[in-house]
Amino acid sequence: MANGGIIGPINVTSRGKNTITSKTCSGTVTTQPGTRLVRTVVVAGGGGGGSGPTPADTGFSGGGAGGLRNINCISVCGNTPYPVTVGGGGAAGSAWPAGAGSNGSNSVAGFPSNPITSNGGGGGGGRTNPGNAANTKGQDGGSGGGASTYCTSPTGGGCGNTPPTTPPQGNNGGTATCARGGAGGGGHSAVGANGGSNTGGAGGAGTDVSSDFPGTPNCGVYAGGGGGGARCSGGSTGAGGTGGGGAGSKTPSTATAGTANTGGGGGGGGTCGAGGGSGGAGGKGIVIVKELDKASGVWSLNEQIDQQDAGTWPKREATIDYLVVAGGGSGGGGSNNYGGGGGAGGYRASGYGPSPLQGSALELGIGSYAITVGGGGAEVTGCYSSPGNNGSDSVFATITSTGGGAGNGGGAGAAGGSGGGAVSNSTSGGAGNTPPTDPPQGNAGGNAASGNQNCNGGGGGGGATAAGANVSRSGGPGTGGVTTAGAGGAGAPNTILGPATTYAGGGGGGVSLYPPGPGGNSPCHTAGDGGAGGGGDGGSKGPAGGRVATAGSANTGGGGGGAGGTPCVGRAGGPGIVVARVPSAFTLAGTPGPAFTGSTHPGGDKIGKFTASGTLTISEA
Repeated sequence: MANGGIIGPINVTSRGKNTITSKTCSGTVTTQPGTRLVRTVVVAGGGGGGSGPTPADTGFSGGGAGGLRNINCISVCGNTPYPVTVGGGGAAGSAWPAGAGSNGSNSVAGFPSNPITSNGGGGGGGRTNPGNAANTKGQDGGSGGGASTYCTSPTGGGCGNTPPTTPPQGNNGGTATCARGGAGGGGHSAVGANGGSNTGGAGGAGTDVSSDFPGTPNCGVYAGGGGGGARCSGGSTGAGGTGGGGAGSKTPSTATAGTANTGGGGGGGGTCGAGGGSGGAGGKGIVIVKELDKASGVWSLNEQIDQQDAGTWPKREATIDYLVVAGGGSGGGGSNNYGGGGGAGGYRASGYGPSPLQGSALELGIGSYAITVGGGGAEVTGCYSSPGNNGSDSVFATITSTGGGAGNGGGAGAAGGSGGGAVSNSTSGGAGNTPPTDPPQGNAGGNAASGNQNCNGGGGGGGATAAGANVSRSGGPGTGGVTTAGAGGAGAPNTILGPATTYAGGGGGGVSLYPPGPGGNSPCHTAGDGGAGGGGDGGSKGPAGGRVATAGSANTGGGGGGAGGTPCVGRAGGPGIVVARVPSAFTLAGTPGPAFTGSTHPGGDKIGKFTASGTLTISEA
């Protein structure tokens, strides 16, 4: 590339849109067409905490954090898959015959121009019976494991930054003395604390990389060391280091494992007389890749235009976390007066909510974007085999959440973001996560039971975090059995708006009340409850009471409840919702006014909420 006649660094552009991909298991990362440079943080698996035999009467040591390396400006090609290895955490030491924790496994970002390997954390020291110095010493690793002892000479912690890297990938584990407290494992930012008098040392602190990788799991804090265990005689256990380090323990408790996908070290165990306290396993690592937007060097106007045409010139963009929930499906209208629950609308989110369901944040340029908020499936009326209606999709930029599947009134549930519940003789609930997304947007609906349709119920609709429950029958053939309709699957809690709100719960299945029993009630009497997150309840209305099915809650994407008894109405699914959240350097506006609500989080982030379709405009503050 020309450099305007100036001798110096070669000009490089990368149009990676600052897209962040978090890999919690081994696989590949595929770059976008315009990406030429990436930044990566590679965290290895944490070391396991130490354990020992029950008569040892001492504390054992925390595992070292997995090595952490944060490397910038790695050259890559566009539209190319690169292999990634995510290291597992080390096992905790066994109480017998050898007590040292195992080292974690390495994590690797396999970029040919600069492959990055972070080394597994060192296992925490334990003790055999009789004592063995090799098992009391902390193991070397990305960060070193803490040391433990049993009234022998002081024992050193494992060495961190092993093998050495620049900058260092970790720190040493703490040292133990005859005082019988286990030492803390090293963390990426600090050494593990030494063991004290009957007291475990704290694990070394991890490192916060959220400024480089916003919106990543565990709030972007990784590689904390495990805390040391304590002797029972009044000692206190060592805290795990920030960044997923597990806390130490003392009899009779087991130490805390390192947090998954942080590379945190496992906590050390502690024993007292005849009672043993085992160490905790190390936490699995993580690899995060950020595709960079940048242009270095001195550029002529023609060169800038050439790079824009090639799709590699960077643009001013906002990192946007999102919540996109589709409309829920409606419940089934009735097969001999009962129907399956509607499936929840598809749930997709970044930055907030359960970490296994968090996708990558969006990187969007300044401008306006259409927002589609999906409606819930319309209610249906009919006492015989009346299927419900699917919910409608919600869309924001490249994120589409699929409407929930309808509950049926006489057959299999419909597929959707989450699937609808089934009705009638062993038919299946509708498939969830249809079409498939990663992370998955929903779960399957519940299955129907076999048996006489006159005394049966509907399966529950699937939810964001759980499948709808199946129908269950017991007690006798024909109409003499007892039926419990399926409950709706649970939704997902999310704090993108500030307070925790749960979305995308499945609708409960309805239950038949035919033929009526004494007093007008039937022995098959239990309808399914709606799942947490706006799922409507299934119906069970009869001559002597019961309940009428309810609709999914507004702007939760909850599935509607299935019909039960009279009236034979499968209730509507709840409409969906779209929320966007950006850093304080940007502003959000939306139209039309009734559909949009803007707010500012106490931390400064700007939040835009759509309860109906409209247009979102992103600008600089």
